[in-house]
Amino acid sequence: MKLNKIVGFLVLFLLNCSNTQTPDNLSSYPIAETPPSVILGAERLDQYLSLIKNGKGGLVVNHTSSIEGKHLVDVLRAKGVEIARVFAPEHGFRGTADAGEKIVDGLDPETGVPVISLYGKKRKPSSEDLQDLDWLIFDIQDVGARFYTYISTMHYVMEACAENDKLLIILDRPNPNGHYVDGPIRQEGYQSFVGMHPIPIVHGMTIGEYAKMVNGESWLANGLRCKLEVITCLNYTHQTPYSLPKNPSPNLPNMRSIYLYPSLCFFEGTQLSIGRGTNKQFQIIGHPDLPNGDYSFTPAPNPGAKYPKLNGKLCRGYDLTTIPEEEIWKEAKINLSYLLNRYQEFPDKANFFLENKWIDKLAGGPDLREQIIAGKTEEEIRQSWQPGLEKFEGIRNKYLLYE
Repeated sequence: MKLNKIVGFLVLFLLNCSNTQTPDNLSSYPIAETPPSVILGAERLDQYLSLIKNGKGGLVVNHTSSIEGKHLVDVLRAKGVEIARVFAPEHGFRGTADAGEKIVDGLDPETGVPVISLYGKKRKPSSEDLQDLDWLIFDIQDVGARFYTYISTMHYVMEACAENDKLLIILDRPNPNGHYVDGPIRQEGYQSFVGMHPIPIVHGMTIGEYAKMVNGESWLANGLRCKLEVITCLNYTHQTPYSLPKNPSPNLPNMRSIYLYPSLCFFEGTQLSIGRGTNKQFQIIGHPDLPNGDYSFTPAPNPGAKYPKLNGKLCRGYDLTTIPEEEIWKEAKINLSYLLNRYQEFPDKANFFLENKWIDKLAGGPDLREQIIAGKTEEEIRQSWQPGLEKFEGIRNKYLLYE
């Protein structure tokens, strides 16, 4: 009986094949469509102009805060929005300052709007800065790493808004490293401006999602909650590859550097250079004493690196610009082999890490440094991260705005 049924199905299948004709209407076949472009939160003016058209406010912005080829400040002013002042994060309002360089207050020469620095001694808007404002907008392109300081600036802005009962509007932007979560969780006692919260190095959230987490997990001082409005992106998911229209800071010049940044930033706590003072920032690794490597470079002062590590010294090492960007994106993890292999080949291991233990601030605790010195493998180190990552994923899921 089963055999007869199989033969019957085969006969019907062959008859259908012989009678197949090309349809007159080709649209009956599904055709793959070009994915729609991501629409940024800042571009959705209809969603937030009504919130800011009355009264006056301030903008926490930098050079990445642009839409329609214009800076957000110029776009809003052209629409009659009253902007009383601009708050500038690390690298400044125009994004040209060196990493760690003090940003000073002043006037923006293009608009005449007062600019207040939030990088240096002052990292939080004062009550005086906010007293005559009705709202604040935060619109800065982030890269999704705990030690990238724009999310730390956002924390203090949220805190100031909560303390002074001001509305904060986050204009969301995609996270170029938002397709994975990885790295050690910042440990208790290691809070710093490069590690404000107990999260992994790669948190996999947009800045809008992250702001919701800061509020929801009561991470602001005294458990305060900020009045928050997030204007989401359209046509974006966490698996959407997104090329930034502008480099987010002087030493992240392209997408390759942005994808490598979570893996290579550890070297900032070592004797080795990762290309500051060259045109391949966060894409090369080297030191004068490295015995191996087929690439050489000499760091020299340039925009964004006035005093680069190993300035004027010929470094030997490795060029990562040969790795296709999409290959790094698809890897979707922190690649510890760069750090572990360089430690193994460095001749003076006792001095591989900087004496100030900056690596502990970047890693969020001493564990990574101690594991490397103890000879732990990459697999052993990664395994030690898993309990913390699993717990964080459960928290993160509560605040996601995108698939």
